[in-house]
Amino acid sequence: MIRRGPGSRPESPNEPAIVKPPPLPFFLLTGLALLPACAGHSSAKPQENHGAPHWSYSGDTGPAHWGSLAPEYALCATGKRQSPIDIVGAESADLANLVFHYEPTPVEIVNNGHTVQVNYAPGSHLEVDGVRFELVQFHFHAPSEHTIAGRNAAAEMHLVHKSATGELAVVGVLLEAGAYNQNFAPVWNHLPAAAGPAHKVGTTIDADDLLPGDPRTYRYSGSLTTPPGTEGVRWHLMVEPVQISKEQLAAFTRIHRGNNRPVQGLNQRKILLDSTR
Repeated sequence: MIRRGPGSRPESPNEPAIVKPPPLPFFLLTGLALLPACAGHSSAKPQENHGAPHWSYSGDTGPAHWGSLAPEYALCATGKRQSPIDIVGAESADLANLVFHYEPTPVEIVNNGHTVQVNYAPGSHLEVDGVRFELVQFHFHAPSEHTIAGRNAAAEMHLVHKSATGELAVVGVLLEAGAYNQNFAPVWNHLPAAAGPAHKVGTTIDADDLLPGDPRTYRYSGSLTTPPGTEGVRWHLMVEPVQISKEQLAAFTRIHRGNNRPVQGLNQRKILLDSTR
């Protein structure tokens, strides 16, 4: 199982070089899903950032045009460490385990017009390489943003974490159509069909239950997958997919279909694959 609590392996000298940015300005943190949830838990009721330039997943405001929509989005066109990427040619390495300290949270859900997102209550975190990253939200893309040897999964979940210095770490989980997954029911039973404010639905969910059993990850240094494309994000893509049913998948894609950015150039970056469980 994925390691939780004390006892992670020491940092490996083979760990990919990660560019650690300074604390991110507020508008950059909102870029991952256009919600202040990425900036931490200073507000109990995150709201849409109406001042941000409009972007979408198609047409003149789609991914091919993000870099020209606003000066603050320029990295979407000029950045050399952009996400997502195609996972191919990964180098095997004995990497430090991800150590999850997740607790149940009241389900506070929002359709922000780009995805369905669950804002996570304070108190849950991820430890990797001696750094603590607070879990602030998770959200979904369909089909997946990352590909494995050119193939998309049916969907992808991103668990977004932020350190005390503003560094972001994302855990990606590929979702494939298969058996019904009861662990997602607290979210799927309340999927908001239209964009609107965040609201609590009177139930709880534990992100720990949404993770696969295999703790291995692909790791690389990347970016936000939405404008403004901020780089220096630590990416950890779980090797093992998680199953959800075709009906669960269809319930999401009736609301958001094609909310995935195309893969970006690797540009000499290394992709590492954790070699041990």
